[in-house]
Amino acid sequence: MVHQVGIIGLGTVGSRFVEQFNNHREFDLVAAWDVDPAACSVHEDSVNLCSGADEVIANSDLVYIAVPPRHHRVYVMSCIAANTAIFCEKPLGIDLVSSRELVDAVISSGLPAGVNFVFSAAPSAHELQRKIENAEFGDLTRVDLRLHFSRWPRVWHERAQWLRLRDQGGWIREVASHFIFLASRLLGPITMESGDVYFEDGPNGVLCETIGLARFASSSAPLTLAGTSQGAGPDVVDLTVRGTHGSARIWDWYRLQQIDGDDWVDVFGSEREVLGVDAYTSQLDQLDRMMRGEKHTIATFAEALSVQECVEALLAV
Repeated sequence: MVHQVGIIGLGTVGSRFVEQFNNHREFDLVAAWDVDPAACSVHEDSVNLCSGADEVIANSDLVYIAVPPRHHRVYVMSCIAANTAIFCEKPLGIDLVSSRELVDAVISSGLPAGVNFVFSAAPSAHELQRKIENAEFGDLTRVDLRLHFSRWPRVWHERAQWLRLRDQGGWIREVASHFIFLASRLLGPITMESGDVYFEDGPNGVLCETIGLARFASSSAPLTLAGTSQGAGPDVVDLTVRGTHGSARIWDWYRLQQIDGDDWVDVFGSEREVLGVDAYTSQLDQLDRMMRGEKHTIATFAEALSVQECVEALLAV
């Protein structure tokens, strides 16, 4: 049975999922809405546009909530009230107290519910996890996350200027969180040991971070983060797993490489664009399994909360 899916929020990521849902055989995108009429108008030919969020929820078996974090709670609770399954963006909210309450409400509802972390299903992440479980790299010694963004928000986030503000945006929440989630899947539960965050407009300003440094602990190996924004040059998105017998890295989001002698070699031969499509397709495959009550790898609300706790602990130092 094909799932009737709706989208609340047609910004950068919500728009991306219009195409993904329309291209997947197990989903029928039946409804969408955004508070911005201009965002809606872009999709007039690709989805039935609704007059509001309640109409989207009423017409859907599953709702993807793709709005800024400040508004996640209201739409998640509306889905629970309507007995509608949930696929939500991260972070769950803008404060940990309300996010914990939200997790409790979702668990109590018993509804199929998950959070959008691309590494929950990306082939690069699954293959890296398999290699670690098979001890292909020997004993793990460390995991290093390196990030740099020459411009933040990035060009394709131009309409999402909330990402540049400290209250709910920033690249630690938006990007580092994906890799903290992945590290928790690879290493087990993650906790922050130490950190330092620099805000260009000072500790009492409104702009998001430009430097973030941290060390996280796990039962397997430490995770270090060194991230920056501003400054010319290519963006860097690199999570490297180092072991006594070998190392591997997820680079540029979807590419998996491992050490062969002194050089990095690609594990998958496909181009980056193909790998990105494969990652989204795999995620919707797992979302289909979630909807059918089968075993799946979609991130749970509890996992998303653990990631948010690590992120907010760093931002609060």
